[in-house]
Amino acid sequence: QVQLVESGGGLVQAGGSLRLSCAAAGRTFSSAAMAWFRQAPGKEREFVAAISRLGTSTNSADSVKGRFTISRDNAKNTVYLQMNSLKPEDTAVYYCAAGSTIGTSQRLYDYWGQGTQVTVSS
Repeated sequence: QVQLVESGGGLVQAGGSLRLSCAAAGRTFSSAAMAWFRQAPGKEREFVAAISRLGTSTNSADSVKGRFTISRDNAKNTVYLQMNSLKPEDTAVYYCAAGSTIGTSQRLYDYWGQGTQVTVSS
């Protein structure tokens, strides 16, 4: 079992920055690939970024490349999503997920947090 708790969401103006955190408890954090997904109102949940167990490999959606950076600190059992140059279309609930393999599909991730709201005003 892995418990995931996201934090760091909020309201920000377009062009601003936020850093999301996801604290993990339970099984060994360093054995899990981690990812961020998001779900905007009326839309399906979509992949944002993922990072391998040791942080040596990352992947991100084209819509956030160059603006968002995923990272992890295995000593703190935490994964981060640094979001810069935010746009109104980034408004969504952001979810942290843990799985055994890095990838873009939601089916790869077995454990999910409750989500944190990010709202970007224009």
